[in-house]
Amino acid sequence: MEQDEKERQSFEVKLEHAKEILENLSNPELSLSDGMKKYQEGIAILQEATKMIEEAKLEYVRLQSHGEKQ
Repeated sequence: MEQDEKERQSFEVKLEHAKEILENLSNPELSLSDGMKKYQEGIAILQEATKMIEEAKLEYVRLQSHGEKQ
């Protein structure tokens, strides 16, 4: 998946993808190497989702403070 496509994914899609990875990690037949790759992918997705939440919080605070000034 291209980096631009990853950035365009919605928060909900990122969470769903992270859930799928978690399910894959629960598979006892998954090799250690594949498990580590999936784990790293999951961590990256969760970091992107966390960044989206932080940006949304900042936007909310900005809108709240802008509304109070009017």
